Amino acid sequence: MIIYMENEGTPDSDSGTAYEASVFGFDVKTLAEQVAAEAARQEGFPEQCWQDAGAGETGELAISLTILEDPEEMRGINREYRGVDAPTDVLSFPQLEFEAPGQPVREGSFFGVEPGVESGAEILLGDIVLLVPRVLSQARDYGHSVRREFAFLVAHSCFHLMGYDHETPEEAKVMEEKQEKVLDALGILRE
Repeated sequence: MIIYMENEGTPDSDSGTAYEASVFGFDVKTLAEQVAAEAARQEGFPEQCWQDAGAGETGELAISLTILEDPEEMRGINREYRGVDAPTDVLSFPQLEFEAPGQPVREGSFFGVEPGVESGAEILLGDIVLLVPRVLSQARDYGHSVRREFAFLVAHSCFHLMGYDHETPEEAKVMEEKQEKVLDALGILRE
């Protein structure tokens, strides 16, 4: 699993390291990779998609993660893409088509396992945009750690990227169970 990071408006926009230490207190890229890999593993994606094989592994899944500090920037993105004129905690932009939740359309060499696939071909699962003030306030409101809230939002987004939604109570229940299963598997519990 590869996570491409973008930190908007952070003290160290190249790596995000100073920002992670001062705001989150943990390595957000590593945690996002762990959560996304576990979600893909639980969904039955082939091992080369989620294993820690290093960048450039043929068929490895990739996610672009953008971390925003400005609620107005998130509001603008939400308005443009969802028609909702308000900031939100997280947005997900899938790049793959799914026949049904968790079942990607497998056209050609989707997972890069067929002969003749160029080495290093990644599969971009999609983009995730997180809003820092919401991560922090929701952790406080729900009474758990910032690490857990961040991991929950990444898991939530990963399932959106894999075709899941929560428009009906039944869909919401399925998504919630999947998110909790990922966090439980990683030992990220409510504190």
